[in-house]
Amino acid sequence: MKRLLPLLLLMAWTQAGAEPAFARMYKAEYGYAPSCNACHKDGGGTPLNAYGQEFKDAGMSAGAFAKIAGKDADGDGAANGAEAQARANPGSKGSTPANKGDWLDTASLIPREVQAAFPGVREYLPRDAILTDADIARARTLGATLGKADENTIYVPLQDKRPAGTALIFPAEFKGKLFFLLMVTDRQLKVTQVKPMSSTQVPAAAQSKVYAKFNGIAVDQLPAATGSDLDAAITAAVKKAGTLLYVRLKNA
Repeated sequence: MKRLLPLLLLMAWTQAGAEPAFARMYKAEYGYAPSCNACHKDGGGTPLNAYGQEFKDAGMSAGAFAKIAGKDADGDGAANGAEAQARANPGSKGSTPANKGDWLDTASLIPREVQAAFPGVREYLPRDAILTDADIARARTLGATLGKADENTIYVPLQDKRPAGTALIFPAEFKGKLFFLLMVTDRQLKVTQVKPMSSTQVPAAAQSKVYAKFNGIAVDQLPAATGSDLDAAITAAVKKAGTLLYVRLKNA
């Protein structure tokens, strides 16, 4: 299995080339698939940028694009709709119709925290993890409740064209406030690191000692949360993230 897993992972990612709901609707509206940076500050799974927040506030539907088309979310002087039609990023002040930048270049889509987790790696394969009904049902057997809102982007570092592991940025919630975590695994889908990324909403998350407890555990064996404290909230989020990785990357 150890020799086959990298190949199985590549097959799974190739077969799962669909896009999250926002990307699908964006493509239908504007004719091309956006990068995660259209809605997120630093790639899929990170906090929303101003355009992402406007889209969310407008109802997160296909009709939301028209509602926010005349606004200028990033404050660069160009309306959201005009930027999107010109293939510029409506969520970045550094991307305008006259100077689009490289926001649609795969090399620019990898969050800094993910790159730092794999020093020396120069090639990545970002893949959108789309949940089928079968995935959701399978997650339940692993003790996690997943839904369409949990769809995310899996970042895959490549060494010699072979997967060297995975990374996933995902939200956790405590007392109604969101913060974001990074999970890193090896190529066998065992956790090598869990750490807070953005915890300004819940500062105590940066000091939690629970993160180290996940190291070395296979993503399908992560513990379920017990209790209602901050560590339980982190454990629940990690369980969901690990289950998402497993059901999308391991065939039954």
